[in-house]
Amino acid sequence: MRIEPRPVSAVILAGGLARRFQGEDKGLIQLAKRPLAAWVAERLAGHAAEVLVNANRNLSRYAAIGHTVVPDYLPDHPGPLAGLLSAARTAQHEWLLGVPCDTPFLPLDLVMQLHDHAIAGGVRLARAADETGTHFAVMLVHRELIADLERYVVEGGRKVQEWQARFASETIYFGDDPYAFLNINTPDELKKAERIAHRYAR
Repeated sequence: MRIEPRPVSAVILAGGLARRFQGEDKGLIQLAKRPLAAWVAERLAGHAAEVLVNANRNLSRYAAIGHTVVPDYLPDHPGPLAGLLSAARTAQHEWLLGVPCDTPFLPLDLVMQLHDHAIAGGVRLARAADETGTHFAVMLVHRELIADLERYVVEGGRKVQEWQARFASETIYFGDDPYAFLNINTPDELKKAERIAHRYAR
């Protein structure tokens, strides 16, 4: 079945400091001999019309994954909202999808489901959920909200959930795969991902 890419600029958010990995650049941590960010890019490619990477270190290594790299334009790397905001300056499409760089097993229908539910529901914000809860950082945002996002971040706002609460939204449930939104936040979680990575190799 032919996949029809949605008019979405997917943004892999790799601009953080990864303190729980002793400051190692998390998106470049190797999972089954490939960077985490490359796993995420592969889950999105062909489903979103564009894939971007927000990163603030090792830009050439991120560029080698094969997508445009966009650093933060605000100082001090103030978090994932700032990364999404920076990517909006480069993004070519009306919808932006922010995803963390440490979620290598994202659902292949993530872009389609979030986009199509947002359109059907007439909302400008959608996010993913599964049995473990709502994944606020996996968020589809319409460009109409970017001006408000910029004001929020420039005024010191950092909390994804707090910003999202300002708008009507859809929360889309993905229940088929218990590892779809596995975050690699610790060495133990990386070991778990190594054990199951062969299931997701494409």
